[in-house]
Amino acid sequence: MATYTCGDCSMSVKDLTCGTCGSELIYAEVGENSVGVSQCPNDHGQIKSPMCCGSDMSVE
Repeated sequence: MATYTCGDCSMSVKDLTCGTCGSELIYAEVGENSVGVSQCPNDHGQIKSPMCCGSDMSVE
């Protein structure tokens, strides 16, 4: 279970799930710049990982 935390205000988010199949999204990095994304393990797609206070939230 990935937990995303803001380095500035300490807000956290967890339990992101796919709306199509209900599976928990898995953190991954894609591209040359290692952009953080959350992917469905059943290939239903991916989203940019959460942002807070204008920056990407770190994943634990």
